[in-house]
Order: sequence, then structure tokens, then C-alpha cells
Amino acid sequence: MLSFKQLTYALAAEETLHFKKAADKCHVSQSALSTALSQLEEQLGVQIFERDNKKVLVTPIGREVLDRAREIVAQVNSLQNLSSSLKEPLSFPLSVGVIPTIAPYLLPKMFPILNQRYPNAELRIVEEQSHVLVEKVRKGELDTAILALPYACDGLLTMEFWQEDFYWVTLKGDKYSQQKEITSDEMMHSNLMLLKEGHCLKDHILDACKLSKEQTEHGFGATSLNTLIQMVLGKLGTTLIPDMALDQLISQNKELTAVHLKEPGPHRRIAFIIRPNFTRLSSVEALKQVCRDALAGQNA
Repeated sequence: MLSFKQLTYALAAEETLHFKKAADKCHVSQSALSTALSQLEEQLGVQIFERDNKKVLVTPIGREVLDRAREIVAQVNSLQNLSSSLKEPLSFPLSVGVIPTIAPYLLPKMFPILNQRYPNAELRIVEEQSHVLVEKVRKGELDTAILALPYACDGLLTMEFWQEDFYWVTLKGDKYSQQKEITSDEMMHSNLMLLKEGHCLKDHILDACKLSKEQTEHGFGATSLNTLIQMVLGKLGTTLIPDMALDQLISQNKELTAVHLKEPGPHRRIAFIIRPNFTRLSSVEALKQVCRDALAGQNA
């Protein structure tokens, strides 16, 4: 008879394409995982994986099997979590994805409040780009994720909890640095530097400023806001950052100043995403309130 353990091992092997890494992820020996997968293939009468000493590949029929296995594992996990929906919020572990342009700035503000209100809460945080987190939530690999909207989340529910604007960061003494606000037209004379392609913050900035990608392509490949700030300090140009990052990125650099972007806002909206049938909505609601209070505190 097929077992839940076999399906879990198979999905781990699909994700890692490496039996040793899959075994480590499942906290079992490689031989135990390999035996379980061989038994699974024998019971189904199909070959799920091609393997040799160097690599593991998924066969075409294996992909169909694993797609069905993923649905089964998600349903079993949902069944196991059903009882927790009747208990106190955050009384069970919660896996939460956060995008890189939110995690470093929200989490330090959030955790003190979370620990005070829910001292037994156990979160597993995964930092990844939006498209990765959306897929992980869809597949049931994450319970929820925090994204910046607008972003395509077809088939998922969004629970918005914050809105914010962008600020133009430049060196003190530069043109427009004494202004309280700056328009996108004024800002474009300053060699604007943004995150590389794939970060949704770049798309939100382009949309807020009504700019094309070609207008902001300078050959830079920054993957973090902190790197962009260092590039501004190095006199390579200017950048835009969200409100929640101001305190951490600007307060320690007296050479920098931040000017509010004078374009219709809010420039981005922050939200949790969940599956429609997710059973621990009360936990996400509780965490959403913690996050809202944490961000409200920074503006108090």
C-alpha cells in the first residue's frame, strides 16, 4: 500500500533532484529514502525517476505521479491542521514567506510584538522573491506569504494590511535634496538606480513613476536595497526605497537624505496571501494585526 512517507520522499527528491539532499531534508538516511522510492515505483508499476551516480531526473510519467502526490500531501496536511483552526491563534507552527524588500525592515519591528502577545508562537520564515513564494503557497509548501501588491496571485486570497509610499534617496547637497517632495520627471536627471529584473519593487517603482524599463537600465545588478544605498554613498547615482526601510537604511548614514516621491499613491500595498481553503485563518489574522501594529509604531 502507498504511504504518505513515500509521497513526501518523492516530492523532496523532485525538489532537490538529489537523493542525498532529499534524504537530509526528510531527516532520514539516503538508503532509507532510496528504498522507499523504489518500493513506490514498484507498487505503481512506473518509473518516476531516472538516476545515476551524478544526477536524478523526473520521467514524464513521473511528473504526472508527482503532481497527484502533491495534491494528496496538501490535503493530508490540511486535514492534520484542521483541529488547530479551533485552538488559539498561532498555537501551531506557521510557515511564512517574505520578500527581500520587506523582510529586513518588517521582521525586526514585528518579532518583539509577536513575542509579547504570543510567547509560544513558532514561525518558520522563508525569504524569497514573489514568484517563488506564490508557487510555494499554492503547492502547500508555505502556509502564507507577505508580498507587495499589485502582484498576480491567481487562485489565492490576499489580506492587505499596510500601504506605503516611496522615497528618493540622494546625497545631501545634491540638486533637489532640500525639497520635501520630488516628481518622477525631476528625479530622472539623477541617474536613478533600481533593483535588478525579477524584484517586484522595481515594477512597482516603474508603475508609480510611469517609467519604462529602458529609462532605468544602467547595467547595475543590485539584489538588495542595502547595496543600492551603498552605491548612492559611492556617488554612482540615486535610488528609491519604501517607507518601511527608511529608518534602517537612512538613519545611520548622515550623508544621505530622503525626499518623498510626489506621484499618486499608495505606491505599494502590503498583504498576506493564503490558499482559499486554508484552515488556520485565525493565525494569519493574528499575525497580520501584529505586522500592522509594528509598522504603525514606526510612524507614531
